[in-house]
Amino acid sequence: MRASLQSRVLPDGRLHLQEGPIDLVIEAFGAAGEVRRAYAAAARCFEDVLPGLVAELPALCRAGLHSFEGPVARRMAAACAPHRTDFVTPMAAVAGAVADHVLAAMTQAATLTRAYVNDGGDIALHLTAGEIFSCGLVAEVADPRLNGRAVISAETPVRGIATSGRATLGEGGRSFSLGIADAVTVFARTAAEADVAATLIANAVDLPGHPGVQRCPAREIDPESDLGEKLVTVGMGPLSPQEIAAALARGVDAARAMLAAGLIEAAALFLRGEAEVVEGEGLLLPGSRTLPTHTGRHPGQASLRARTGIHGRGRTPDPTMDPRVKPEDDSGVGGRSEMIR
Repeated sequence: MRASLQSRVLPDGRLHLQEGPIDLVIEAFGAAGEVRRAYAAAARCFEDVLPGLVAELPALCRAGLHSFEGPVARRMAAACAPHRTDFVTPMAAVAGAVADHVLAAMTQAATLTRAYVNDGGDIALHLTAGEIFSCGLVAEVADPRLNGRAVISAETPVRGIATSGRATLGEGGRSFSLGIADAVTVFARTAAEADVAATLIANAVDLPGHPGVQRCPAREIDPESDLGEKLVTVGMGPLSPQEIAAALARGVDAARAMLAAGLIEAAALFLRGEAEVVEGEGLLLPGSRTLPTHTGRHPGQASLRARTGIHGRGRTPDPTMDPRVKPEDDSGVGGRSEMIR
């Protein structure tokens, strides 16, 4: 194993894989032997991930249609292809594609009832009949309070979750945004599809030309950014309630178009304490309380519910290796819950 690659089983039984910027927290459920096989498959698969991406990095950082050799790069390109009318490079789907790729290796090698691969908050899910997965939503990296919770059942098509927002490199985020959303969490059929959709919806939550929004070329912060001279958000002043509503409305329009096109299953958009939800009817399990922030709903959309109780079968996931997650006391129920952003 390369010295740069880390692989270890954490004290609570989760698997942690890390190399360079890729940091995975993995948990599988099933018979003990099957879980061991799944973890071994994940570790073997992970050895080729970063070298494969580096080999094709120049093309991955360019917008447009390209042919790729590596399995992760192909997943990235496939997830971005439906959005080619927008400016987007395959790098918009990298975290989700890595999570999908590693999870596929696990489920091909072992029989599991439930599993997830969490790549910095972008999560690929495996759920068999009767299983559920609960995830908490946090709107701001700097103020990691629980803003809501989604509960996904195996009967839904959702197998990927991703979050994007305006937190930039060095300010709690892992990448850049062209918009002003505090966070946009997307639920889709794969993590790669959720990843690129979250990026683009977060870009759409915006007030173009607003004097209170500070922007600079991405390359000034990260010379190797695939966004190059694109202006990314680096700061934001006060916004009126009307401006917040207008910015969220732009994001809602983008999310509704993706929902209609079958590219996403649901999205939750957050900005300055306000929230909007775009969701297919009956997607998420009902819960005991709604989002604690204001949730704007449109005709034909259900509300994103928060849920208290036990999260799935077995021990609740707690991927605290990710700086964007934290433990949560779950209303007296034992265990911990997963947080996105």
